Amino acid sequence: MHLGLVGLGKMGGNMRTRLRNGGHTVVGYDRNQDLSDSTSLADMVEKLPSPKVVWVMVPAGGPTDDTVNELAGLLGEGDLIVDGGNSRWTEDIRHAEMLAGKGIGFVDCGVSGGVWGLENGYALMAGGKAEDVAKVQPVFDTLKPEGDFGWVHAGKVGAGHFSKMVHNGIEYAIMQSYAEGWELLETVDMVENVTDVFRSWKEGTVIRSWLLDLLVAALDEKPGLEGIRGYADDSGEGRWTVEAGIENAVATPAITAALYARFVSRQDDSPAMKAVAAMRNQFGGHALHTEPPAGGDAS
Repeated sequence: MHLGLVGLGKMGGNMRTRLRNGGHTVVGYDRNQDLSDSTSLADMVEKLPSPKVVWVMVPAGGPTDDTVNELAGLLGEGDLIVDGGNSRWTEDIRHAEMLAGKGIGFVDCGVSGGVWGLENGYALMAGGKAEDVAKVQPVFDTLKPEGDFGWVHAGKVGAGHFSKMVHNGIEYAIMQSYAEGWELLETVDMVENVTDVFRSWKEGTVIRSWLLDLLVAALDEKPGLEGIRGYADDSGEGRWTVEAGIENAVATPAITAALYARFVSRQDDSPAMKAVAAMRNQFGGHALHTEPPAGGDAS
């Protein structure tokens, strides 16, 4: 199918490549004209056949809001917008209601896969009306991993991003557990091969996972995570998960503790947070905060 794709950064650019490799025609737009296939959103829309489908892959909040609002003036009845960024689910409901008044469909889609998605595929969690989701199904089928898993129509508008929000909250807690275990193993004298201990867990144990694989990869690169500052950002979904737990009277102590640990990491350098930062860099290409040289400032 033909698709407009807005935002060609780390994930958006790789998604464009995977879609083109799958036989789709993608017209991309990015403010960085070196990456873009079109000069503006209007130019991109003009190049699409009707009914038009535009996938938005820009940062959550203001950038997504501005993009959706501009597209609302460029698209018409029967067209469709997919928000594949990390928007909060409440924004999806607002966008869907606004677009419905113009006859434009809306699908929210949580996307997981980071910088590895081009090769391995992306886990996709969609929310929206069944008929709107069906319009984009060929794209979902190409972006998802091979096999039976990695794709779900989670429910009505907002369900996709709500599911991705919870997914990321769980991710926080898993990474924090690995990180604390790594710090404890590094602290004691009796364990001499910490990286190899983690490597041994990659098969046969109940805690094996892709995040474990990525931590081992990070430790192979820097066995003591030298040069990485124990500072970990949070991109919003962990906070939203905790807030949703409070709103629905669902206790989320592990996720909440993991979120608070990231807050603490910004006040005092944390050995465990070196591991969290390293894992975030491995799966998402998130920037590392490096330790300052003697007498210098951290970057």
